[in-house]
Amino acid sequence: MASKSHSNGEEVETKDMDIRSLSSSRRHVHNTQYLHKVGVPPKQNLFREFTATVKETFFADDPLRHFKDQPRSQKLILGIQAIFPILEWGRSYSWRKFRGDLIAGLTIASLCIPQDIGYAKLANLDPQYGLYSSFVPPLIYAFMGSSRDIAIGPVAVVSLLLGTKLSREIDPIKNAAEYRRLAFTATFFAGITQATLGFLRLGFLIDFLSHAAIVGFMAGAAVTIALQQLKGLLGIIKFTKETDIISVMHSVWGNVHHGWNWQTILIGVSFLSFLLFAKYIGKKNRKFFWVPAIAPLISVILSTFFVYITHAEKKGVQIVKNIEKGINPSSVNQIYFTGEYLLKGLRIGVVAGMIALTEAVAIGRTFASMKDYQLDGNREMVALGTMNVVGSMTSCYVATGSFSRSAVNYMAGCETAVSNIIMSCVVFLTLEFITPLFKYTPNAILAAIIISAVVGLIDVPAAILIWKIDKFDFVACLGAFLGVVFASVEKGLLIAVSISFAKILLQVTRPRTAILGKLPRTTVYRNILQYPEAAKVPGLLIVRVDSAIYFSNSNYVKERILRWLINEEEQVKATRQPTIQFLIVEMSPVTDIDTSGVHALEELHRSLQKKGVQLILANPGPVVIDKLHASNFANLIGDDKIFPTVADAVSSCSPKLVEEV
Repeated sequence: MASKSHSNGEEVETKDMDIRSLSSSRRHVHNTQYLHKVGVPPKQNLFREFTATVKETFFADDPLRHFKDQPRSQKLILGIQAIFPILEWGRSYSWRKFRGDLIAGLTIASLCIPQDIGYAKLANLDPQYGLYSSFVPPLIYAFMGSSRDIAIGPVAVVSLLLGTKLSREIDPIKNAAEYRRLAFTATFFAGITQATLGFLRLGFLIDFLSHAAIVGFMAGAAVTIALQQLKGLLGIIKFTKETDIISVMHSVWGNVHHGWNWQTILIGVSFLSFLLFAKYIGKKNRKFFWVPAIAPLISVILSTFFVYITHAEKKGVQIVKNIEKGINPSSVNQIYFTGEYLLKGLRIGVVAGMIALTEAVAIGRTFASMKDYQLDGNREMVALGTMNVVGSMTSCYVATGSFSRSAVNYMAGCETAVSNIIMSCVVFLTLEFITPLFKYTPNAILAAIIISAVVGLIDVPAAILIWKIDKFDFVACLGAFLGVVFASVEKGLLIAVSISFAKILLQVTRPRTAILGKLPRTTVYRNILQYPEAAKVPGLLIVRVDSAIYFSNSNYVKERILRWLINEEEQVKATRQPTIQFLIVEMSPVTDIDTSGVHALEELHRSLQKKGVQLILANPGPVVIDKLHASNFANLIGDDKIFPTVADAVSSCSPKLVEEV
């Protein structure tokens, strides 16, 4: 019995020894056999590689995927639906959707009519041209646009931009007919610019204007537009043509004794207070969204009635006077296709088209994300461009997506772009039957409507958030704002674009680098600044490069890594730790490398050899490792010095030390 027990004990002991031996064996295998080499992707055909790059750049959304494996007749139908999306979603249109679109269309029509009259004056055009621009363009967009929520028409920023730039070329009072022709020409080329960007799938170009720059630009434009409206709000007749705040305020205070009209001020300030209060009610309770939407029309009706019964126009209150009755006349023969104004119209149109495009796409994307549907940016550009080209031929000036109207459209429960058709029909009826009733509408009420509308463009919470997230972004925001307010709209835009490009260049030329350490009880290596508990491995320096390595930053990357090494060697010497023998460069964030980048790595390798330090690369991507092999750099440092992970590299360089950390 005892011997049997002794025998069992020996068996258990033998099994324990076998398990320990197997465990030890597995650890040994893990440390040696499972150190994989970095895979080199198979060589690609040059034409296929070029084709793949072009496809990813211009056709990243794979727009032709719906056409795959379809019969020819179906491809034709899909092609027509791609140009006119209404033919696709129109098949599932229902009475329930129409009811929502009808309410939304009537609501935004009540908002757009007084706004259009005011925006036309902002562009130095007669009031009817604002209404024209809310009749034809929305109809075109409804058939070709992909956004369900965007409301089309003139907007304050583009109207101000056109009014400023056009008036520098032609006096809108002395040469009104020539001024209109240049406005139609600019609108035509704005549409051509937008459509061309869409057809060539260059929509990514508008992304160079950052969100921060747009916030600052819109806020600056809002302040500039509001200051311009002081002319109508105060009843000033002689007013500066400049848009900067200093010139405007000098003009305002220069007319204080003999240019202000108290009756105009009373009308303007009273109704401005009413409009701002209505806007406050709408924000306070979303159920009352219709209050700020219908307030402008109520203000126009009441103020017009007040001026009519009191004959305030005889006491210095400026009124709209005559608005031509009838729908858009043709303007095809008024566009400049030759002569000195052709290039001027082209230049103004390109700038106006880009601003209009940026605003419309930003608005469309905002509401698309809120309703969880995809917006095709390039299709939007084609739709916006087509409607402006057609608009230029039907007496319209540049139209785009209006944020205030789109917000009202969304809150009113719109379902599809049919709400734009409803709005267009109401504008049509207004042009045909109601325009004579606006004869006694005071300019002060139009100024009040515009001021109340642009207040919403000043997004203070967004500016505060930008400051909290990224100080450089805030500089772009502030630069755009100050540029518009103290210089002009176009200079503010130039500053915004310049700062956005400067940020991109700074990030490309000065990429971030970091020292990595090992997290306790793991094989994970992370930034020691982000993880203070991460420990450095004695005898090693692990550096991560957080960017592609190109000619613009290759020298900086090399010098920054050498500076890290010098600093580390000084610390090691001061603390009497093991000297640095290996420098590991973590390359997983390095998405690409060019010839200059490879040369920089070669120079880094030579510098490290002189110091007696071995260069090790960890986790280079497929593009990078392919170029390192093509340049023979992989053979220069040795394939055994390139590892798939930092942990593999460390365990290969210093297996005993890494176990102690």
